[in-house]
Amino acid sequence: MPAKRIIPCLDVKNGETVKGVNFENLRYAGNPVDLAKKYSDEGADELVFLDITATNEGRKTTVEMVEKVAKQVFIPFTVGGGIKSIEDMKILLMAGADKIAINSAAVKNPDLINNAAGYFGSQCVVAAIDAKKVDDDYYVFINAGRVNTGKRLIDWVDEVQSRGAGEILLTSMDADGTQNGFDIPMTKLAAENSKIPIIASGGAGADAKHFINVFNEGCADAALAASIFHYNTLPIQTLKLSLLHGNIEIRM
Repeated sequence: MPAKRIIPCLDVKNGETVKGVNFENLRYAGNPVDLAKKYSDEGADELVFLDITATNEGRKTTVEMVEKVAKQVFIPFTVGGGIKSIEDMKILLMAGADKIAINSAAVKNPDLINNAAGYFGSQCVVAAIDAKKVDDDYYVFINAGRVNTGKRLIDWVDEVQSRGAGEILLTSMDADGTQNGFDIPMTKLAAENSKIPIIASGGAGADAKHFINVFNEGCADAALAASIFHYNTLPIQTLKLSLLHGNIEIRM
C-alpha cells in the first residue's frame, strides 16, 4: 500500500496566503513563497497552490506567483484557480507546476478533463471538488462554493475518474477551517466509490487523530491542511511522528 501523503495548501488571494472558515471570513496567513519553501524544507510530501478568487474575478491564475513558488520547492506542486483551457495548463506547467487542479471549469465543461488527461496524462490532472451536505446527500459546489451545481457528489466522483482524472482533491465546505476534524462520512463515501486517490481537505485541527481517522476511517490516500501549518500549531514533522506511532505508513 502506498504511503499516505501530507499536503499543505496555499489559498492565495491578491498575492497573499489567506484562510477562512466555511469559505468565508478570510484572514492573512503569510507570504506564499516563504511558506512554500518552509513546507518543502520541513518534509511535506506535496504542495497545493489555489488562486481562490481567480474564477469569480474572471481571470487566470497568477503565473508570476506560481513561478516564484516553484523555484522554492522540491516536491510535487499542484496549481489551481481560474484554469479553463489546455493553453492555461501549458502555461502553468511551464511555470513550474507538476499537476493542474480544475474545479469550476471541469463542471461547466467536463470534456476539459478528457482533453487534459489525453494531452498531459492522467497523473497531471487533479479534479478538485468542493462539496457540502444538503438535506440527506452531498452536492458539488463551484465558483468558490457560491453555486450549487445540483450534481450529487457520488455521481461527479464517478464521472471525473471515468474521464481520466488522476486523483481527486475533495474539500468539505462544512468542515473547512473549523479545525474540528475532517468530514469522515463524506470522504469515505467518495473513497469507496473511487478507484483513484482521494485527497481529503477541510477541517484538520492540531490533533494528529484527525489525520489518523481520515486515513483509517475515511479511507483517504492523502490529507491536505492549511491553518495548522500556517500558524505552526501542528508542525509537519510532529504530525508525521504521531502518524508513525499511530501505525500510519508515512514518508519521513
